[in-house]
Amino acid sequence: MRTAFVLDRASSEPLHRQIYDQWRQGILTGRFRGAQRVPSTRDLCMALEVSRSTVTQAYDQLIAEGYLESSRGSGTFVCRELPDELLRPNHKHVPRTEAAPAIRLSRYGAGLNEDFSYPPSPAGFIRLTQWRPDLGLFPLSTWRKLVMRRLRSATPELFDYSDQSAGYGPLREEIAAYVSRSRAVRCTAEQVIIVNGSAQGIDLCVRLLLERGDEVAIENPGYQGAHRIFAGYGARLRPARIDENGIVIRDLGKKARVVYVTPSHQFPTGVAMSLARRLELIEWSRQRKAVLIEDDYDSEFRYSGPPLPSLQGLAAGVAVIYIGTFSKIMFPSLRIGYVIAPPSLVPRLRRAKWLADRHTPVPEQAALADFLSEGHLERHVRRMRRIYGERRNALVESLQRHFGERVTIYGDAAGMHVLVRFDDQGIAEKAAAAKVQLVGSASCYLTAAPRAEFIVGFSSTSERSIREGIRRLAEFTR
Repeated sequence: MRTAFVLDRASSEPLHRQIYDQWRQGILTGRFRGAQRVPSTRDLCMALEVSRSTVTQAYDQLIAEGYLESSRGSGTFVCRELPDELLRPNHKHVPRTEAAPAIRLSRYGAGLNEDFSYPPSPAGFIRLTQWRPDLGLFPLSTWRKLVMRRLRSATPELFDYSDQSAGYGPLREEIAAYVSRSRAVRCTAEQVIIVNGSAQGIDLCVRLLLERGDEVAIENPGYQGAHRIFAGYGARLRPARIDENGIVIRDLGKKARVVYVTPSHQFPTGVAMSLARRLELIEWSRQRKAVLIEDDYDSEFRYSGPPLPSLQGLAAGVAVIYIGTFSKIMFPSLRIGYVIAPPSLVPRLRRAKWLADRHTPVPEQAALADFLSEGHLERHVRRMRRIYGERRNALVESLQRHFGERVTIYGDAAGMHVLVRFDDQGIAEKAAAAKVQLVGSASCYLTAAPRAEFIVGFSSTSERSIREGIRRLAEFTR
């Protein structure tokens, strides 16, 4: 352990006393924790450029007073228990020499007032608040094998700074091929930028496209993470309603420079934007030279009807930025997403990525390229589509059986959640009494939210727990 001490060699106070005082103050203020190993006298005297006897004299005093303890053959450690007099209620801890000054924040920093965390789940509750992958069903052994294979065969260059801020070349090739056949996206590998999840993709786009005060049209309700990113950079948010065909075009206004949409499975309503509405949105964008950001976060899990083509694949002469992620279909901590940008934007987006964090970790990118090229991803998606579909059926059937006309279900054709609106305005309190955890949709709205509307996740909850949760809820609402 390297210890940062500052010795004043011009001071009249002996050096051994200065060392003693700094150790004592560090222990009392929590800088050094109980049972923490301290440097040997030899190491510390070399680091501080003092004689070993000077350090030994300081250590002997600290040991004698009960701040340090020495164990033969093991070293010297901070005492687990401080001397009795330091534990008395009226004891005054040694104060820090300087109070930290107040820090003046930017508008962006001052606006970050809330932490982004999932609510804790009390014991005994059934959680219907999760729309994330079921991690217990991910082929972890396959992933581990691919990662280890890459690590065993890696050259030192794999662990150096990458000269490709846009991402690992073979992975970009695989993504371009994957979205072409699965989502009808029109692109080359050169248009693919690897990012740390879709949130970073949105963040980089905001930096490149918007000045403070520019208007962004955004779905209402919509993805709260995107709301916060746009607002954090000072954009003016223009809410646009969602109907049965998707975003309402007349709500977009005339001044929006960017429109953010989730057309394949709108969050949180689950609406799939109709083909006619997609074409209408593309024409609106063409007339106003606005940029469309298409967030395609979980379209792989569609349970009825044919797969819908991407908005990007339909657009000609319109700037569409397509954003996707592997966090929703593989596992959240992977944090690998991608942005597919119009060719004219690619150089700027690469530079913005380089300034943000140089590049996404390369070993994981290489393993992911293998995961795609060997067909593991598509096999995993097919399996999870079946399992999630069965869980969705269990949820919808249970809601309809127990609540009938007292509940309305939206967006059950795809994805990992449904939007549920109950007639009972007191359903939240009853759910808590029934030990069923629900999360409301209010955070997704830029305007007043409907009461008793919830985002109900089913992807990481077993069919049995889903049915039991809805049964419990129904018992408390009779």
